[in-house]
Amino acid sequence: MVQKSNIHLKNAENIEIDADLFCICAKDKTRALPLVIFSHGFKGFKDWGGFPYMMEKIAGSELNCVSFNFTFNGVDNSNPTEFTRLDLFAENTFTKELEDFETVIEYFYANSDKYNIDKNRIGIIGHSRGGGISIIKANENKKIKCLITLASVSNFDRYSDEHKKKWREKGYFEVLNTRTNQMMRLNSTLLDDIKNNKSRLDILKAINSLKIPFLIIHGKEDLSVRFSEAEAIYNNSNKRLTELFPMENTGHTFGVVHPFGGTTNAFEKVIGKIIEFLKKNL
Repeated sequence: MVQKSNIHLKNAENIEIDADLFCICAKDKTRALPLVIFSHGFKGFKDWGGFPYMMEKIAGSELNCVSFNFTFNGVDNSNPTEFTRLDLFAENTFTKELEDFETVIEYFYANSDKYNIDKNRIGIIGHSRGGGISIIKANENKKIKCLITLASVSNFDRYSDEHKKKWREKGYFEVLNTRTNQMMRLNSTLLDDIKNNKSRLDILKAINSLKIPFLIIHGKEDLSVRFSEAEAIYNNSNKRLTELFPMENTGHTFGVVHPFGGTTNAFEKVIGKIIEFLKKNL
């Protein structure tokens, strides 16, 4: 049986990070289990669609699992499935997300005894933009022993010069959330982050330095992040340690939606592959 615990921790700026720990009720409480940490993507959150279901399934295979919300993702801890803090969403940056991720890793590493975690066996998973964040974090934090990306981006600088010019002139640009019909503003601080942290935010450069097992899962019909980005990630990786796992006839979220309407064959295949990889490499 898998138990879920909600945990609140503070990042370096003393802002609360909302996290969920999924763990199995093991009879042998003295046996520490590996830890897997999941990060969501752009316009996402830890409770989106099938993410909690995925976490529960992975935890059921005797792995501690943590999912968390980035502090500036736009949802509030009191209402974690709705974008009620668009003011925070507008101020989000890649660097903020990297620092949040670092806080989560270091918190559970430092409190491994409390949560029955084997701190020497930590892996991370990231979806979409969270995949790019996970790649960089895996390269930065040597406590990470393996990495999985789901539909990951291969670069963060995804905007044309003309787009950037208009963005800076206005101070922001807006994207439509087609699910909620909300216009979600992104301030020019995101452009500043890309410019000022160009080397750190270079995903392909980070991949070149990775020396841990790496699984790339990507749908061939992904219209949000094209499969060519998975190929770019793989082409820049250490082939001896990396596996590219293409998924035929499925897209960015492997057929699952929010609110969660049930699993799909593609999503079950993804979860099965994740568990197989983690069992082998953690």
